[in-house]
Amino acid sequence: MKKFKFTINGNQYDAEILSVEENFAEIEINGTHYKVEVDKTLQMTKTPKLIRSVSVPSTDVHPSAVKTSSPSAPKGAGTIKSPLPGTVLEVLVKQGDVVKMGQKLLVLEAMKMENNIEADKEGRIVSIEKHKGDAVMEGDVLIVIGE
Repeated sequence: MKKFKFTINGNQYDAEILSVEENFAEIEINGTHYKVEVDKTLQMTKTPKLIRSVSVPSTDVHPSAVKTSSPSAPKGAGTIKSPLPGTVLEVLVKQGDVVKMGQKLLVLEAMKMENNIEADKEGRIVSIEKHKGDAVMEGDVLIVIGE
């Protein structure tokens, strides 16, 4: 644990604290072991915990906002947003196509894995915001679906 060197009345002492439990300490002085009781409870110095703050992607205006619309939400215009940062590998639809809920719209590569991005509502493709090869961040609008 901790080692100390003391000089008392001209005599040198090598002291090492071996263990500490509540108000008892086991120490070694010049090779001799002692169990010492201290008047107050001793506490071991602990390494402080590092606590990181939660990071929010800069693309999110409101971190609590839903990334895509709920299937039970009213039908109408909506956006398909990127669930995570990555690169668009393939766009499987064109502007004006009619899509059904669950239909695969595009393939997104993220962390060396391919992720299928599917429609969460039925409707017509109003616009395609990201194209093959584009880098996207979490929350970026990929496709706009209208009625």
